[in-house]
Amino acid sequence: MTDSAHSGRQGVLDGVRVADFSRVLAGPYATMTLADFGADVLKIEPPLGDDTRHWLPPVDARGMATYFGSVNRNKRSIVLDLTDAADRERAQRLAASADVVVENFRPGVMARFGLDYETIRAGNPAVVYCSITGFGSGAGATLAGYDLLVQAAGGLMSITGAPDGPAAKAGVALVDVLCGQNAVAGILLALRERDRTGLGQRIEVDLLHSLLSALTNQAASTLATGTAPRRLGNEHPSIAPYALFRAADRDLVIAVGNDKQFRALATALDRPELATDPRFATNADRVAHRDELTALLESRLAAAPAADWIARLSAAGIPAGLVNDIAEAIAFAERLGLDPVVTLGASRTIANPIGLGVTPAVYRTAPPDLNDAHPAAWLTGEELP
Repeated sequence: MTDSAHSGRQGVLDGVRVADFSRVLAGPYATMTLADFGADVLKIEPPLGDDTRHWLPPVDARGMATYFGSVNRNKRSIVLDLTDAADRERAQRLAASADVVVENFRPGVMARFGLDYETIRAGNPAVVYCSITGFGSGAGATLAGYDLLVQAAGGLMSITGAPDGPAAKAGVALVDVLCGQNAVAGILLALRERDRTGLGQRIEVDLLHSLLSALTNQAASTLATGTAPRRLGNEHPSIAPYALFRAADRDLVIAVGNDKQFRALATALDRPELATDPRFATNADRVAHRDELTALLESRLAAAPAADWIARLSAAGIPAGLVNDIAEAIAFAERLGLDPVVTLGASRTIANPIGLGVTPAVYRTAPPDLNDAHPAAWLTGEELP
């Protein structure tokens, strides 16, 4: 996708102005999503900028930290020192003129600067105000919302990793991304309500609750049985075979979701007797005998390279795939025609995953340099002072 793609189209959020006080990942991910669909996002940064501007290497062709660049396209940046009275007053005026305010400071910080919801709402009752925290605004208000900490405290690490190995985190700050998505959903819901009533509201999302919600079946199992799930490595707690397997040259994944697919797998592997073996005839049987099944499958898969098995299994309608690295994953998406990469000058980022047929994402500007918002008509009827 080039930097001119969709450049002439309006976004579904055109006219929505977002004062973005957030930094690092969850908040910036959310505001970039809004910006991709046309919102005018002004990123308010401290004098040294968002922390992630300094998280390098790696850097892109502009010398910008790729971490920062990954979640800040389509925005402008303005530096305001909230400890300075003049800058604080400018920030208050920006918030008072915004449709949406997003912040992820610890609870109480925005109030110290006169930027809390109650203060902003007094002069702007239509404001949609989104607060993102690590552990909520109650007893967890003082806890630092770092993704690694939440993955640990929220149970994700307890079910991630090899059964006989240590707990492991996901390879990306996944909880931040989930929380950012929840923030987007909350903001859009609140804007829809504002369409009906003319009034805004406060939205609160936190990392811990976002993770607990995302645990879905694992959390439901715990609630139903009173027993916390154990680590299964790449196995699934309720389905087999649904895991990582070794072929002659490299690993592949086979994801069999029902008995029909298992019969097709047994046939494709030239082991049709597996489908009638009492140990493997039903999914419940296969889960109970997963170790025996894995050994039998890997003994057969060792006979050919992984790519050969993928071609054979895919032709038989069996979900299977290579374990790609990220470069291979992007190339795979490109081969499928998903157009996953956005190029804006020297900046290359992953495209927005939401595909709207009439008002798709619009990619206008690369991630901003610090304080690139020169005096511009963002405030109603006046320019930024």
